[in-house]
Amino acid sequence: MSAITSSDSRLELRSPDTVMRLERLGSAFPTRLSFGRSMIRHLIADNVEVRRTRWTMDANGFGRATYTLELGGFTYSLIAFSNALDEANRSDRVIAEAWDASFALFDGVPEEADLDRLEANLPRQEAGRYSEKELVISRSNKSVRLFKHVAHALAEGQQPDVDMVDSIGYLMRTTAVYGNGKFGIADRFVFSDRPGLSGPFAAEMLTVWLIRNFTHDLVEHVAAALGGDKAVRLDPAIKRHMGIGNSTGLGMAPFLIYHPELIHNWLNARETAIAQVRSIPSLTSAQIARLQTLLERAKTHVSQWHVPDAIQTERLDVLRAELAAMDEPDWHADYPLQRLIDWSLSQSVECQELVAALCLEPFGSLLDSLTDTMAFNAPKTFDAAQTVAQIRAQVAAHYRWCEGFDLGKQESQQRFWYVSEAKLEPRLGDRYEEDGADKEQPLDIARQVQALMGSLQGFDDATKLTDVLARHPEHRNIAKRIQAAAQRPFAEVRDNLIDQSMRPIDLLRCKLAFFGAVKFDPKSDLWTRITLFQGAPLVSELQTFGDDWWLATKPVVATA
Repeated sequence: MSAITSSDSRLELRSPDTVMRLERLGSAFPTRLSFGRSMIRHLIADNVEVRRTRWTMDANGFGRATYTLELGGFTYSLIAFSNALDEANRSDRVIAEAWDASFALFDGVPEEADLDRLEANLPRQEAGRYSEKELVISRSNKSVRLFKHVAHALAEGQQPDVDMVDSIGYLMRTTAVYGNGKFGIADRFVFSDRPGLSGPFAAEMLTVWLIRNFTHDLVEHVAAALGGDKAVRLDPAIKRHMGIGNSTGLGMAPFLIYHPELIHNWLNARETAIAQVRSIPSLTSAQIARLQTLLERAKTHVSQWHVPDAIQTERLDVLRAELAAMDEPDWHADYPLQRLIDWSLSQSVECQELVAALCLEPFGSLLDSLTDTMAFNAPKTFDAAQTVAQIRAQVAAHYRWCEGFDLGKQESQQRFWYVSEAKLEPRLGDRYEEDGADKEQPLDIARQVQALMGSLQGFDDATKLTDVLARHPEHRNIAKRIQAAAQRPFAEVRDNLIDQSMRPIDLLRCKLAFFGAVKFDPKSDLWTRITLFQGAPLVSELQTFGDDWWLATKPVVATA
């Protein structure tokens, strides 16, 4: 497979034919370039202080709270509402109508009238009314079992069971985190040029990190109400290990297909980082010590990652065996990280991606500026004057992978993507068993390319694209994609997304890893639970704990 070259001609990136396959995308691990990590670094660099500016909670933990901070010269506030939720109404679905808590990231400092408005509207979802002052809105449900356990343990003057904390990982999980104009909130361009919020999903990640802090405060508040003077606060190490959960399904999967320019920027930054560390000729003693510590942490993290899903369990068993059998890397050899990455190529894809992520960790001064390249804010363009010869050349350069799929076979186009009218979410249908293929979403990229190339056989090389589209307007979507991919080799998932064997969970894991997710817990091929900000610094320790929280492990807490 051919490789491509980064802006530094000495650095060879992995081929998109390797990187952009579903199996590898579905084996992704978070890295120091992940959006949660880069957001935390912005908070640290800006010496951010988070202040709890409102707390009107009753003894059961129901009421209002606000947290305020200044970042990059702007003031933001997390608004939180906690309320009683009947168990019959508890659901992780985004179309639910009731939650344990709802949140908004507010541009500025809210007044009581803002809180009254949001408390009335957040539970109404699409029917609610929002303003440009709301940058992100979110809803969360408790992990009832862990929340009760932690509250009662603290009330009795005890710390919660660390094994239980590790196995669940969060006190609340979000059922949705909405940004970019959803339901009338602020469009991204309102804040996309602000320091600290310019990166992809930075505002959403800030919101989730603040929600995590709210859950810590809430459980300690409930414990204090239960236990009075006997109650204690969470041990910082245990508190740090409590992230925020998330349930993610098919609704997120099409994102990687609908935003090819953005996805290229994400993958190109990561692949450039991997190429840069491969080119490091030697390591310092401090870097060697750091890598050894991180490798042991990764082994421990994987040993503590257990899920019911049979496929992921098998993959984890293989990964544990590979790491256990791994010889001590020769850190003193020439180009030691290149050697380590080369070793991983004989192991599972999961192991290859873990090793690549590991190799990036000690090199923030070399790599972290790559996060500045991961957004995409430019307007999309379309050159209708392009010739058929130019289209054919671009397909040959970037879409030759489409030729490998025999779409004459029923199983090769078994599925179709659509948006459910009842559930308001993307869904997958069976083309030969279900109605609705006439409302198919354009995620069948390989099929569209093949259809376009078939239609082009009737035109000579000098024909303009305008003339082609006048006779075949159905090809406009794929023609735009082909042009967009001309300078973006990581823009396309190089698999057949309507094949019977396609697993949407692979798309989900790729995107979630870029968020910084860990402990992927697939519930089927269609949805997963994950944890965000596990091990991340608490609001009180940004300057003391720092950015060292890749692949957190179960805390070791001294007992009395």
